[in-house]
Amino acid sequence: MSNNNIPTVKLLINGEFIESKTDQWRDVVNPATQEVLARVPFATQDEIDAAVASAKEAFKTWRKTPIGARARIFLKYQQLIRENIKELAAILTAEQGKTLADAEGDVFRGLEVVEHASAVGNLQLGELANNVAGGVDTYTLLQPLGVCAGITPFNFPAMIPLWMFPMAIATGNTFVLKPSEQDPMVTMRLVELALEAGIPAGVLNVIHGGVDAVNAVCDHPDIKAVSFVGSTHVGTHVYNRASQAGKRVQCMMGAKNHAIVMPDANKEQTLNNLIGAAFGAAGQRCMALPVIILVGESRNWLPELARKAEALKVSAGIEAGTDVGPVISTSALERVNGLIQKGIDEGAELVLDGRNPEVAGYADGNFVGPTILAGVKPGMTVYDEEIFGPVLCVMQADNLDEAIDIINANPNGNGTAIFTRSGGIARRFQEDIDVGQVGINVPIPVPVPLFSFSGSRGSKLGDLGPYGKQVILFYTQTKTITARWFDDDEQAAAVNTTITLK
Repeated sequence: MSNNNIPTVKLLINGEFIESKTDQWRDVVNPATQEVLARVPFATQDEIDAAVASAKEAFKTWRKTPIGARARIFLKYQQLIRENIKELAAILTAEQGKTLADAEGDVFRGLEVVEHASAVGNLQLGELANNVAGGVDTYTLLQPLGVCAGITPFNFPAMIPLWMFPMAIATGNTFVLKPSEQDPMVTMRLVELALEAGIPAGVLNVIHGGVDAVNAVCDHPDIKAVSFVGSTHVGTHVYNRASQAGKRVQCMMGAKNHAIVMPDANKEQTLNNLIGAAFGAAGQRCMALPVIILVGESRNWLPELARKAEALKVSAGIEAGTDVGPVISTSALERVNGLIQKGIDEGAELVLDGRNPEVAGYADGNFVGPTILAGVKPGMTVYDEEIFGPVLCVMQADNLDEAIDIINANPNGNGTAIFTRSGGIARRFQEDIDVGQVGINVPIPVPVPLFSFSGSRGSKLGDLGPYGKQVILFYTQTKTITARWFDDDEQAAAVNTTITLK
């Protein structure tokens, strides 16, 4: 197919989808077939400036839009997402590789945040203290910042954009979104639905690109806040660059999540949960479970765990019964396979080898099957680096304290879990573990939007997380007002040179 026949991904500037004038393009490739689905532009600096200018101009009126009117847009938006969830999942599967069921889950977890945004009237409330002094009241307003921006990764091209722009816009800000250049098509469909729901021209804008676009977002003087989700390397760069430019920044970054398996855990439920968390979405989740620590007698469960993993079906996401789809790109496949070999070279035991699986009908796909490495120790590359593929590292510990020490020594703090039937063990774990998100018999403890995503330590830069109550504070400035009103016939008081209000 010639480039002239391949669809192009558009920019969104001031309410219009426009063709970029850039001379830099990237192919959006189906990871199961290598078919080129579309071409995405790397926006020019003029186009990026136009998107920000559009958002800045729209902010003048959007910030004054009644909060109920903003909320009703997101009520309509969640309805449109529900009505189109099958289409959205199909687009996502084609460009990212997830199974259709997992793709629907990706959309649904974003939909939950949209629903939360529709309740902004209850979330964006200030505080009031009556008579803090004689006839004096103090109250706060949570006012929007202005133009905000989001930079999103390839692994959740529906959920993470929906973490960002709905909450920012619902609180009265305008937004510039830069989706992943690897799979922007489902994001653009969600943006189309957002405009259909009633988001006005200029309130939401979309640019595309790579590192130059990221730097432009970090540097632009009219952008007040930046939200980022992605790798630690890029996230650290974004945080440092945007912070130096005086912006608010939140960066959710890499991880190395662990689960502790106690001997008293429900064996069948635990093994099934481990399999889903380690190998679902081909391991391409920042909240995936790439490390388990078998405590005591639970180490005897490893052969059965391997049998269950080996039985998973590896194929294209559109195929019925598929458990593990392709990784996002040929370079990702090469990296995952290389890390597996490095683990073997550094002394890990290859319990299950998922490299080079035969996938009928998809000889060119980026497939790697479930892989298990045992005897993994800190210092091995497969432990120290985030693999981002369907590879499970197995460690052992003699007791709970030893297992907790292993996790707390890791620099990341995104998520962790424990499997046990003991309330006392679970409580000690949640108290002593130094990780921001904890699951008890829950392998992927991502909070619902009533709470906030709360990764910690090396997995997060910035004080406030995305969605939930924390993000209201991130996207607003607190203004504190102290007021006294006088009756028209009240006598003038004596001059008071102190700062105490009486």
